[in-house]
Amino acid sequence: MSLRAHVSDTESLRHRVAISVLVFLQVTLVPIFGFSATYLLKIDRGAFSVSVRTELIEWIVVAGLLYGVFSLTLALLLGGYKPLSVVSRGGWMPVLGLSRRKGDPELVDLSRLSLHVSPYGRMTRLVDKKVRSEGIDLISVHGGLQLIAVPLQVMLIAIPLAIMEGVPESVMRPERAFELGMAGYLFSLWLAVRMQPLVSQHLVVFAAMFRTVVWRVSRFSWILPILIFWFTARFLLEASLEWLEVDLSKWSDIHIESLVLDAVAPEAEIPPKAIIDFLIAISVLPLATFTSISVLGGSNGIPTWMLSSEDRMENLQMDLLEAPDEEVPTLEDLGVGGILQTELEEDEEESGGMIDIPFEL
Repeated sequence: MSLRAHVSDTESLRHRVAISVLVFLQVTLVPIFGFSATYLLKIDRGAFSVSVRTELIEWIVVAGLLYGVFSLTLALLLGGYKPLSVVSRGGWMPVLGLSRRKGDPELVDLSRLSLHVSPYGRMTRLVDKKVRSEGIDLISVHGGLQLIAVPLQVMLIAIPLAIMEGVPESVMRPERAFELGMAGYLFSLWLAVRMQPLVSQHLVVFAAMFRTVVWRVSRFSWILPILIFWFTARFLLEASLEWLEVDLSKWSDIHIESLVLDAVAPEAEIPPKAIIDFLIAISVLPLATFTSISVLGGSNGIPTWMLSSEDRMENLQMDLLEAPDEEVPTLEDLGVGGILQTELEEDEEESGGMIDIPFEL
């Protein structure tokens, strides 16, 4: 292996490890940091003092972890995530022991087809093509895909809010508005993970170039876009709710984390505007996590059956063009040249130096 190839493999491994750490941070520390920066410190400008709101620590930790795991689950389910080891066994049903047809060829083919057409499969093919074929840096591809996801994340905030506040009370009861909004959110997320591969196919190169510039400015830019969008979206959402004079008190009893808090810390306090943080978390984290997992899936190469028909044809043409010229072996190379020459000389001596040639020749 050449020195350049060894350095390239080492750098690729380092990037994959960095993205793996990023996935862990996205579902743990990012929401906890976002909630802490919003609620943990209380600034009293009149007294010029800063105090820590310790009564919210339990809610910050529980809500951050719960929203992170919830977002990871949505990203895996709606994105169609399926490891290659699961595909080779026929899908999730045989792996989980719900089917005895483990390794059945028919199930393997169906599982391959399902992964090939899923959003996760399309994203992994895109990442593999940009990294392996076009030589774009893996971190730049990841950052570019994260930037492309921002408009889709805005859509995930706007659609549930428009449903909850746009449907008149004559059509829907107010207490059902949140449930309808969450149904609209799930449909929007389902649509967003299918739109992202299509949009990214045309814009990922330009986004990766912009991401490279940001990377040179800040070494923390691998997580900086998520945090910037988190706080910007929260500020705009809170300002919009105040401008629309939305009454958040009617949603005060709808908190997923309250079920866990009642069992872990019954005395824990929940902020009155926690519903805003819930909407921000489920809008930012699922697409960001889906993007990171897809980049990981396509960073280490994909099997041939995962490639599109165009990529397979392109690889076949490249293999034919790059095939080495093979020399035709001579009789001496095969070890029979000397023996054959000796036999010909003996035949020539026996026939008086002449070799009969048929008339037709």
